[in-house]
Amino acid sequence: MPDTSPLSTIDLEALGLDRGAHLLVDRALAVLPVGGRLLVRGRAPALGIHLAVWARARGHGIEDLPAADGETRATLVRGGADVARWFGAERAGDPSPSGVSDRPDPTWGFAARGALVEAGGKSLPLDLDEKRWVWTDLAPQLYAQAAASQWDPNTAIDWGAAEPLPREIEAAVVQVMTYLVENEQAALVVPARFLGRIHPHFREAMQFLATQVADEARHVEVFTRRALLHGGPLGASGVGGRASLGTLLEEPDFALASFLLSVLGEGTFLNLLAFIERFAPDAVTRNVARLVRQDEARHVAFGLGHLEYQVTQDPELRDRLRAAIVRRHDALASTAGLSEDVFDALVILAAGGWNPEAIASGYRAVERLQVDMHDGRQRRLVRLGFSSADAAELSALHTRNFM
Repeated sequence: MPDTSPLSTIDLEALGLDRGAHLLVDRALAVLPVGGRLLVRGRAPALGIHLAVWARARGHGIEDLPAADGETRATLVRGGADVARWFGAERAGDPSPSGVSDRPDPTWGFAARGALVEAGGKSLPLDLDEKRWVWTDLAPQLYAQAAASQWDPNTAIDWGAAEPLPREIEAAVVQVMTYLVENEQAALVVPARFLGRIHPHFREAMQFLATQVADEARHVEVFTRRALLHGGPLGASGVGGRASLGTLLEEPDFALASFLLSVLGEGTFLNLLAFIERFAPDAVTRNVARLVRQDEARHVAFGLGHLEYQVTQDPELRDRLRAAIVRRHDALASTAGLSEDVFDALVILAAGGWNPEAIASGYRAVERLQVDMHDGRQRRLVRLGFSSADAAELSALHTRNFM
């Protein structure tokens, strides 16, 4: 055998493979080309048997040589370039986002994407295990943005700069904040329900949903803190609003729940938060609305991107989206929708005064808000492939509770 490398022969002395000698053999083989030969020598008992089992399990060839003076000798022939650690092992896709598999093997379990996975093992009980059901190429970018954009309620908002407001104006702010808390609690629960159903192979999608849950938890905190800022009790909760939010939890399909919550509901809330930021009577309320709107924009982008991807894989998804809107509308047909308390509070914020002209102006502002919400929903529906006429019809069926 040609000896062109100092590692083409290795003497394990008395060290057995059961005591770590395989590390030395692995290291010696790693520098050889495929087909390269390595003479292994050693005096450990049963070395020949252990070496044969170890080598064949890893895809290397082995040639036994006659023993001499109680020494085991064998020649190993290096296997393929990506030698399997275990017989039948395979790579769990590629670690990069471009290496995401369309449908990962259920037995990959929690293995890191790109890892060499030993064959066998139990499947994870996860039903969202296909790329088309959860993926968007925006997921890595949106997760990176979300991770970099997390903000601390204690430092991002100057709570000490709170301005005293007239009693009626403060009551309107508190009512709106109470309504927002209610809606954000629903927006927290919905993605949390699906997070544990996604195969970890789609890690960026799973990571993004985790940041979405964290965002919503933070939103609940800041809306509650603003509501209680001046020591008053929280506002009212209408049964129609709670019924509307409850229907979100009745949707077991991830695509449909994401559509109803993020594309329609949170998309509509972008307009609402912009309205609150514009007409906020104090800096704290204005900053709370601004910061939350930045987070919600990411949620909408993920939901829309995920559904755009899924529609390309399954054009019939649009029929299911349409059916989900109609089903929810029919379920809420007998409810009051948006609480009168919330509507009036928005009018008061936009009015900025108590004379008839100011109230009329505030009322028109809320009407414009509803038109803007309708227009935004239509644009997002058109992006999903609905015609303009269908988008207008379906947007009109969206819950009157906004979310």
